[in-house]
Amino acid sequence: MDYLPLIIQLLSGAAGGNLAAKLMPKSSMGTLVNSILGIAGGGIGGQLLGMLGMAPSGGMDLMGILGSIAGGGVGGGLLMTIISVIKGMMSSKS
Repeated sequence: MDYLPLIIQLLSGAAGGNLAAKLMPKSSMGTLVNSILGIAGGGIGGQLLGMLGMAPSGGMDLMGILGSIAGGGVGGGLLMTIISVIKGMMSSKS
């Protein structure tokens, strides 16, 4: 197993989670939590791309690296946003 795409997805997921928090300051949960959620989202996003057959299937060429960055960043930002929306809905009910 090649770990480089996974590492790229996790790092870009952390960046995506923090970028989403910067773009939507009300949904930010702190840098550490944003990073953790981004890392988890980056891993999930990369796995989903792999299941759909869109992950790099061989050497790490430029398109494979860009795909890993995009999948991780989008997955990280998306998971961070979803969790913050759920947290906001739960806190408004209390």
